[in-house]
Amino acid sequence: MEGIKYYFIGLMILVFAILANFLALQLGLKTWYAFLEGWGNGNPLKIKDGLWLFVIYPLILGCSAKLASLVWNLLF
Repeated sequence: MEGIKYYFIGLMILVFAILANFLALQLGLKTWYAFLEGWGNGNPLKIKDGLWLFVIYPLILGCSAKLASLVWNLLF
C-alpha cells in the first residue's frame, strides 16, 4: 500500500507541474526547458524568471506533495 501512496503523490505532483508550466507560459515566464535551452546559448536569466524557477515553482511542487499526502491520509 505504501508504493501506491507514493505513486498517488507522484501523480499529483505531475498534475500540478503541468498546470504550473501552463501558467508560466501564460504569464510569459521561462519554464525549465526554456531555461536550459537558453543557458546553453548564453542567454541571461531575468529576475522574474529566476524567482519563478528557483522559488515559486519548487514551492508549488512541494505544496502539491503535501496536499497529496493530506488527501491520501483523508481517504485511507
